[in-house]
Order: sequence, then C-alpha cells, then structure tokens
Amino acid sequence: MNATPRWLTSEQQAAWDSFIRMQEKLVGRLSRRVQADSGMSASDYLVLAKLTETGGRMRFMDLVKLLEWEKSRMSHQIARMTKRGLVNKEECPEDGRGAFIIATSAGVTAIEDAAPRHVEHVRRLFIDALTQDELDTFARISKRVLAHMEKQPD
Repeated sequence: MNATPRWLTSEQQAAWDSFIRMQEKLVGRLSRRVQADSGMSASDYLVLAKLTETGGRMRFMDLVKLLEWEKSRMSHQIARMTKRGLVNKEECPEDGRGAFIIATSAGVTAIEDAAPRHVEHVRRLFIDALTQDELDTFARISKRVLAHMEKQPD
C-alpha cells in the first residue's frame, strides 16, 4: 500500500458521497416497502429472488458467493427462513459438507406475491427518475466498476 494516501478531489468526493447517499436511501426505502408489503425482510426477498431466478434450488456456497455474504450470515438467514417454511436445506449426496437451499412452495408463492409490488417501487424510486440514455450510461458504469472490482484484491 502507498505510504501517502491518494485523497479524493472535491469532485470525486462529491460523486462518491452522492452515490453512497443514493444507494443507502434507495436500499432503505425498498427494504421498508418489501417488509410493509409482504412481511418479508429485504434479506428474505433477496434470497428467494436469487433462488427462484435459478430454478428454486442452489448450493449453499454458490448462494453465499452470489450475494457476497459471510457464511455465518447466510446460515442464520437460512435458519430463519426454514423456520418460517420459505426454504428447505438438503444435504448434498455427492459432497457430505455441501448443501442445497431449496425454495419451498410457500417461498415461491411469497416471492411471486411480493415481486410485482417490489418492481413497481424500483420503477417509481429509480427507473422513472432517469431517461433511457441515463439508464444505459448507469448500466455501463456499473458494469465497468464491477469488472474493475473483480480484478482487485478484497
């Protein structure tokens, strides 16, 4: 690491602060809406959305990597969701240490009921604020930052 910090310019700091504030406010509002609309936490919604997007069944560690969560966080989340009947955990016959997480019919119904309202909130709070050109630019920038992050050490 460099001995001298590479401080942000005022313009860079303003861009960073705006991005962080937007992201925190957007995630906070969407989390509160999903809870109010469906009774699910944002984490419940995210896990069920990713499971159902991939056919309703996923290896535990693949889900951990996809969501970029710690194993312990995912374990606690899955335990809570299992108690509520939203998912099941099934041991992997080929790998004694591995497990599959499976969306139950109740979990599938919960995400199917919640998704239309969630997408409407995403549209209202984010999509509708931007033109198509701005959305295209935002998508390109996001992909560039994600690709750059993949090349960087944690």
